[in-house]
Amino acid sequence: MADLGAPISHLVLRPGTPVFDRNGERVGVVEHVLYDAEVDVFDGIIVDTSPLPGGLRFADAEQIDAIFERGVVLKVTREELHEPSENPPALEADPDDVMDSPLQARLRRAWDWISGRY
Repeated sequence: MADLGAPISHLVLRPGTPVFDRNGERVGVVEHVLYDAEVDVFDGIIVDTSPLPGGLRFADAEQIDAIFERGVVLKVTREELHEPSENPPALEADPDDVMDSPLQARLRRAWDWISGRY
């Protein structure tokens, strides 16, 4: 892996920044940073893993090892990234009856962004 520069905050992470897995292999680029400014919570990033449609994956904040000026390093491999579901279970249920885990809430926000609801 090349020199990725100095560590940076997710607040200045730009789309198009390369994303590397825990083995140092490039898995894609940052498509979008999921950050909820109202509660100051960094949920993770949407990673575009393919130049073709259907390559979007979600890297939860807990799956990110470090963020640098010229790259993001994950704690996981490409296969361990979350694949967005077209019908997340929490979206099918009555929102008043569902208590989301922190991961489910992050996945829902990722899906909302990918599907254009956000």
